Amino acid sequence: MLPPPPRQPPPQARAARGAVSLQRAFLRGPLGVLRLLQLLAGAAFWITIATSRYQGPVHFALFVSVLFWLLTLGLYFLTLLGKHELVPVLGSRWLVVNVAHDLLAAALYGAAMGIMISQTQSHSYCNLKDYQMSCAYHAFLAAAVCGGLCLGLYLLSALYGCCRHYQGEQEVA
Repeated sequence: MLPPPPRQPPPQARAARGAVSLQRAFLRGPLGVLRLLQLLAGAAFWITIATSRYQGPVHFALFVSVLFWLLTLGLYFLTLLGKHELVPVLGSRWLVVNVAHDLLAAALYGAAMGIMISQTQSHSYCNLKDYQMSCAYHAFLAAAVCGGLCLGLYLLSALYGCCRHYQGEQEVA
């Protein structure tokens, strides 16, 4: 007895697995540029923290920066490759998902920046010209600046996404 013929996948599933094409409009658009800047500033933030001696609440700032760097990387490539439809439930609301991501990232980067400012102030004693011991003051100061830059970039992309949503747009690019 012969086995039954293989089942054909539904046409919709075949179309979703089609060839990958770059969304050049997203790449050249404001949100694509903002995403790249967010990735660069986020990487600078967590690399600056990770290379210094840190303890206590700085762990939270490092967690926030790495988490949102990875999430932003995922959003960037899903949008760039046009594969956001494959995300269950959220793919049909991709612009709203991006705005929610940006607002949450801005809020948590604000908290992380506050932590880094507090740590910078608590290590200000070693910002003297002749201080010889190792100190994380400059690393914490650089991280606070990077955190502020990330906060601004995420707020800017959230504002851009809100403007597109209120203009009736459904797509990111």
